Amino acid sequence: MSQEDAAKLEAHWSKTRTLMIIVMVIWFIFSFVVHWFAKDLNGSSFLGFPLGYYMAAQGSLAIFVILIALSNWRQNQIDKEFGFDEDE
Repeated sequence: MSQEDAAKLEAHWSKTRTLMIIVMVIWFIFSFVVHWFAKDLNGSSFLGFPLGYYMAAQGSLAIFVILIALSNWRQNQIDKEFGFDEDE
């Protein structure tokens, strides 16, 4: 493996690792933090439901689906940037 290939792999992994950390932080917030503060969130409402209840019942699940789609889209961009995409 040439130095250029090694540098390319390192840069790809660096961006992938950063994306993974961001996704895991967002996942942690909506998996645990929002539910820990559900009672406090119930002071506000969303679509007529207390916000804490809504986030526990549906909001976090919707965020997870959006998070999966966005992280997949961003990883595909990173792969294309470094020539590792599957669309050849």
